[in-house]
Amino acid sequence: VLSSRKAKYTCFCGCRGSLFKVLQDKAGETRAESQHRCGMQSVALLGVTTLALVLALAAPPIEEGKKKEEKPRADIATDDNLDLPNYDLSLDNYGEIIDPSLYEELYDYSDLAPKIEVGTLAPPTQRLEGIVSTRARPTKAPRRLPMTSPTTKPVGPGLLGSITKQGLPTCLVCVCLSTSVYCDDAELEQIPPLPLETTYLYARFNRISRIRASDFARLKKLKRIDLTSNVISWVDEDSFRLLSTLQELTLAENRLTALPALPSSIVRLDARLNRIQSSGVRPEAFRELKKLQFLHLSDNKLDYIPVPLPEGLRSLHLQNNNIQTMHKDTFCDGQDHSHIRWALEDIRLDRNPINLNLFPDSYFCLPRLPTGHFY
Repeated sequence: VLSSRKAKYTCFCGCRGSLFKVLQDKAGETRAESQHRCGMQSVALLGVTTLALVLALAAPPIEEGKKKEEKPRADIATDDNLDLPNYDLSLDNYGEIIDPSLYEELYDYSDLAPKIEVGTLAPPTQRLEGIVSTRARPTKAPRRLPMTSPTTKPVGPGLLGSITKQGLPTCLVCVCLSTSVYCDDAELEQIPPLPLETTYLYARFNRISRIRASDFARLKKLKRIDLTSNVISWVDEDSFRLLSTLQELTLAENRLTALPALPSSIVRLDARLNRIQSSGVRPEAFRELKKLQFLHLSDNKLDYIPVPLPEGLRSLHLQNNNIQTMHKDTFCDGQDHSHIRWALEDIRLDRNPINLNLFPDSYFCLPRLPTGHFY
């Protein structure tokens, strides 16, 4: 309550439940004017209260210590951010997925290693004493027994072959399967002693330079010999001629300058890629070879076709030689025009300096023309 020398007027103004007192200082102020002035003051007070409320809401909250934990780093792999279905660990992404610096050695295993001192082991039991004493005794080197028959006479190559330069039987140097012997790429310099039952011999890709007559002398069942890709330059006279069961002989990719004598049982001869000259083929070398069907002498140094050719010949390969001419009777009998060689269907004379068109009378008995140049 305020005192004044003038008349007092009290005005109570309500604004959202708040009571305000307004005193009138002027003596002639009417009640309506007093109420108007009170309303203006209420509006001003309401504006100030609203501004204070806005500032209070905008102010940052009071920190009460560091209650909130820091968020986990995004670059550290955790169970929440790992893509487990696509998780693939390899040497390329090992450094991206696993950081070795995050792991520490938690255990010390040095104390777990057993400590053994010399001289603390228990002595061997009685059960092992016999074995230990047996091993301690010096033994003599076993004597190599020669392969002999019941009459104690040497019989040459046995079931595993004779002892080779390596100090082992042939079948421990080569591979023996039944009656076949495989000595491919074995660094051989000569034919090894073979088992007596050998039927097929494969000694390809070695360094054999010579075939001796004694290499196959005792082999009575030999049917096939393959000596491809060696360095053979010499063959003894009777190395193959006395092999009465030999059917296939392959001497391809060697250094032969002459063709060896062949047995009458031969069916296939392959001596391509050598250095055989026409002077190295003895005259009528193939006349008595009635069973010869395949004669392959390509990539040599022949000057003419070796004649006469056996009647049963089916395939003759002479490509890439130096053949320049042929005779009228090379393939056919010029006196008998009714004769036809039905078996000889494969003749290769390509890559030779010969014009096959110049010898039309040489093919009338053939079922098929030779392969070569006709110009």
